[in-house]
Amino acid sequence: MKRDFLHITDFTADEIWETLELAKEIKAKLKSREKYKPFQDHSLAMIFAKPSARTRVSFETGFFRLGGHALYLGPSDIGIGKREAVKDIARVFSGYNDMIMARLFDHQHILELAEFSSVPVVNGLTDYNHPCQIMADILTVYEHRGTLDDMKIVYVGDGNNIVHSWLHLAARIPFHFTCVCPEGFEPDESAVKLVEDAGISTVEITHDPKGGVSGANVIYTDVWASMGQKEEAEVREKIFADFQVNSAMMASTGKETLFMHCLPAERGREVTDAVMEAPNSIVFDEAENRMHAQNAIMVKIAGKM
Repeated sequence: MKRDFLHITDFTADEIWETLELAKEIKAKLKSREKYKPFQDHSLAMIFAKPSARTRVSFETGFFRLGGHALYLGPSDIGIGKREAVKDIARVFSGYNDMIMARLFDHQHILELAEFSSVPVVNGLTDYNHPCQIMADILTVYEHRGTLDDMKIVYVGDGNNIVHSWLHLAARIPFHFTCVCPEGFEPDESAVKLVEDAGISTVEITHDPKGGVSGANVIYTDVWASMGQKEEAEVREKIFADFQVNSAMMASTGKETLFMHCLPAERGREVTDAVMEAPNSIVFDEAENRMHAQNAIMVKIAGKM
């Protein structure tokens, strides 16, 4: 039976743990240049409606390192949902490739792509969620802390697609998640309800940066205006001014708090240069782990374990 990875919740808690351990194993194999080619003679079609350096390089390099060939299709190569119907692209590309990864604006498009594709589909990002990023994030936290027990993750900024995937993760493994955001920028209520219904994690939405970050093991942030929102950047900069992650905020947690950012970072806006470069910043380990987490996800859903 075909498996896709469109949301964190497509995996059970056990499967998330299995994928994290698999990611660590694959990472070690690649670091030691061990011959490990589960995707020998396989091809991955990468559809980009929304451009990204990290997503392209991590998937393309990762799939190549695992023995396969990845084909990049940028926004000018394919007009998914515009020039051609999503369901048509799904069926055509399934005939050429062993797997499809797509980084899209419209979340409905990734759902339709998976519905009509006969090969596994991986969600490289939509405006609603970013599951591969959060799998890389939690892998990085696991590596640095050695455990995911008694963990408070605090996200500071816009309640966006990153937050939705953190909430989906909180519906699968237990931790405390706080979203510190300005009023009117809260995450989707259905994602919050998912955590509440699962009943294994606690979630808090607050507009108070000082109180919200208290006791944080991890502070995480993202740009204030994502791709497609740049015309709002000037207005958002005023609204989010008190939500900058700076040295004072990091010092106020009362703990040795790790700092994370999914990148690209607009230094001097949502985060200061000093925080990005501090010893407790794990941003670049997090960026590298995009490849290792994604490799593990692809190996798992393709049944190559």
